[in-house]
Amino acid sequence: MGRVRTKTVKKAARVIIEKYYTRLGNDFHINKRVCEEVANHPVQGVAQQNCRLPHPPDEANPARPGARHLHRLQEEERERRDNYVPEVSALDAEQLEVDPVTSQMLRAMELSVEVTEIQ
Repeated sequence: MGRVRTKTVKKAARVIIEKYYTRLGNDFHINKRVCEEVANHPVQGVAQQNCRLPHPPDEANPARPGARHLHRLQEEERERRDNYVPEVSALDAEQLEVDPVTSQMLRAMELSVEVTEIQ
């Protein structure tokens, strides 16, 4: 199959890197197992090319100078999502409407929240 890397292979590798970069390593066989779990490859050659492309973005790889930049962007995005605080809290309401099971859970936890059970 040679070193031909089509646009499809590059797109698939980019998606795998973005979603599963914490599970990837420098070992081809580990990457191959991850790719087999998360991707549906119609041809074995495409599967092996996809496994060769992904490298963990946090490693310094001279063949991929933009990897650290990609990792930094992903970290910033994750932090922004984790630190999100809504403007109006759902728990600041006067009364909460919850189902009977949730009401029992709140009573068991002994929280001082006024709840109205809905049927």
